[in-house]
Amino acid sequence: MKETQFKKFHEEKGGKMVEFAGFCLPVQFEGLVAEHLHVRSKIGVFDVSHMGEFTVKGGQALTLLQYITSNDVSVLTPGKVQYSCFPNGNGGIVDDFLVYCMAENNYLLVVNAANIDKDWAWITELNKGFGAEIENISDEISQLAVQGPLALKAMQKLTATPVEDMEYYTVKELTFAGIPGVIFSTTGYTGAGGCEIYMKNKDAEHIWKAVFEVGAEFGIKPIGLAARDTLRLEMGFCLYGHEIDDTITPIEAGLSWITKFVDHKDFIDKERMLKMKEGGLIRKLIGFEMIDRGIPRQDYEVCDVEGTVIGLVRSGTQGPSINKAIGTAWIMTEFSKLGTEIYIKVREKLLKALVVKMPFYKG
Repeated sequence: MKETQFKKFHEEKGGKMVEFAGFCLPVQFEGLVAEHLHVRSKIGVFDVSHMGEFTVKGGQALTLLQYITSNDVSVLTPGKVQYSCFPNGNGGIVDDFLVYCMAENNYLLVVNAANIDKDWAWITELNKGFGAEIENISDEISQLAVQGPLALKAMQKLTATPVEDMEYYTVKELTFAGIPGVIFSTTGYTGAGGCEIYMKNKDAEHIWKAVFEVGAEFGIKPIGLAARDTLRLEMGFCLYGHEIDDTITPIEAGLSWITKFVDHKDFIDKERMLKMKEGGLIRKLIGFEMIDRGIPRQDYEVCDVEGTVIGLVRSGTQGPSINKAIGTAWIMTEFSKLGTEIYIKVREKLLKALVVKMPFYKG
């Protein structure tokens, strides 16, 4: 397993270490529910150094990104961030990721850890027809996600650049804890507010110590991956390998808002997705709330009242912030209307659930 620059700190703080996407990372410290609720109320720090980072620069950068991504990169201006995905040409998704516009013709792509090699092979092959300047810097970068309602107030103490009132989905390059060239963004994956801090590996230990030192008065704590998953699910955020994968289109996954059918943008699978959007969907992603007692899990069957299978659960948990069992599922469109009763097959029993609007949590 690969180790991040923060492994020794996780162990010192009692982190339970597991393998995730080839990395040794903490799944929890004091417990999932306590950590989840702490992020919602104070500050929690996630080690997300396993994420991948690619730079795309030069005169052909925008042209390449417009072709290989679903969203309209041309609307980005320096300092703005965009959520997007790579359509795979067969009606599915290679990966979902973030596009940071650092400057004109200078972009940073932040991709999922499990897909770094796949994504890099994909973009490298397609770039042969464009010639943008691309580089995989994943192994050079460490990243902390400092999340929670007090996160930006605390992190402001480590930089002279204004960050406390940064808008959602923006980015700045700044001097942080005395280290120049740190990338500081506000995208979040918890719905609790906060920031992401990207640094060179050599600066990781210094920044970790600085973050926890200034955060002490705000009740800062390290948080594991288990709570990250429950936090994102309460918000209805997609996770690759669950709500989205190489078999489902962004349209089916409820990501029409990152799929831009504009005249000035031609992208992979554009015609297929447009026909799907105009012609209707056979299946779609929905959120549901359990009525009967039980916890839904990935790949549990979703049935109608007669027990006929109509879909599959993609994610499920007991939401700590809402004290309800919730989940997402791919189901036949005719059963996707809000308020529809569906049934989750748990240990051969059909448990009643209700199709509800996401996000599940509204803070």
